Amino acid sequence: MASRRTYGSYDDGCAAAHALDLIGERWSLIVVRELMLGPKRFTDLRSGVLGASANVLSQRLRDLEEAGIVRRVTLGPPARAQVYELTEWGLELEPVLRALGRWGVRSPAMPHGAQVSNETTVLSMRTMLEDVPLGDVKVRLELRLGKGDVIRIDTTDGLVIERGSAADPDAVVTAESTVFTSMAFYGRDLDEAIDAGDATVDGDPNAVRRFLGLLPALT
Repeated sequence: MASRRTYGSYDDGCAAAHALDLIGERWSLIVVRELMLGPKRFTDLRSGVLGASANVLSQRLRDLEEAGIVRRVTLGPPARAQVYELTEWGLELEPVLRALGRWGVRSPAMPHGAQVSNETTVLSMRTMLEDVPLGDVKVRLELRLGKGDVIRIDTTDGLVIERGSAADPDAVVTAESTVFTSMAFYGRDLDEAIDAGDATVDGDPNAVRRFLGLLPALT
C-alpha cells in the first residue's frame, strides 16, 4: 500500500487516521461488509460490491490482505474454491459498520428503499435491534434471501441473527433482500408482499409479523 495516499504524510499519530489509511479507500468498507457473514468467492463479491470494477475490487482485496484485515483461503473438497474471509481483527469492524449505519440512516439524502445486499439486510437488523427490548416476542425464523443465503433469526433467548439454518423454525420466509428490508423498515405489509408474489411464508405468518414489529421504521 506504499503508493496510496495516506495520512502518514502529515506525521499524524492519531489511531483513527491510521485506521482510515487501512480502510478509508473507496469500496474497502463495502468489501468488509460483504464478508461480515462469512467467506465469499471473488465472483460473489462482485455481485455485492455494486459499482466497483473487477480491477478496483482486486486492488482493494490486495490492500485489505496486506493490512491483515482479509485473508484468502482454499476450501476443502469437493469445492476446492478460493475464497476471501475476514480475519479475527477484520471481524472487529462490525461495530464500526453498525455505528456508521446508525449515523448515515439519519442523513436527509439517504436513499431509502434502494437496492440492498443480503449482508446489508442482516447488519441493519442487528444494528436496529441492538438496544430494543425483545419483551415476550419469542420466535425462531429461517430467512431465505436471494442467491441462496439462509439466515437464522432467533429471539427465544436473546437475539441471534446469523448465517445458517434454523432448527424447527416457526416460519420460513423467502424473499429478495430488498423486499424483506421494505417490510422490516419501510412499512410494506407482509400480506401485500405475499399477494404480489414477492415473498412466501411457510409456517406461522404471525411469528413473522411479531418479529417485524420489533424493527423500528426508518422513514
